[in-house]
Amino acid sequence: MPPKDMKIIAMGCMQCMYAASDLAGTMKLQYDGTVRIIRMPCTARLDINFILKALQEGADGVLVIGCHPGDCAYKTGNLGAERRVRFAKKLVGQLGMNEGRVRMVMVSAAEGDKFAAYINEFADEIRAIGPNPIRL
Repeated sequence: MPPKDMKIIAMGCMQCMYAASDLAGTMKLQYDGTVRIIRMPCTARLDINFILKALQEGADGVLVIGCHPGDCAYKTGNLGAERRVRFAKKLVGQLGMNEGRVRMVMVSAAEGDKFAAYINEFADEIRAIGPNPIRL
């Protein structure tokens, strides 16, 4: 799939994910340009419907980026998000799509290099899977 046709949504918390993306930019690290970042106060705010709606609207993949366990500003918000992402993966599989289209990773604000690596790795995986079969 040509890179410009691919659509990947990255949802994550303001404290860790967004700070890590800013650090990646400051470090001049290259990461896939097809990724659109959606910032939330915390991944605790993540709803399964956000993931399903993104796929329904044509996203080829959804990457959720949370804080490391124990580092969440809202105590256990990232752990609840992790459970919801696992459930969303099962739902995506039951809809006949590849479960690899949904993934969750953990980064800290000081891990700009890991942020860029996760984005690039996920984009490569989505390219290998192919376009979203239900793209509207």
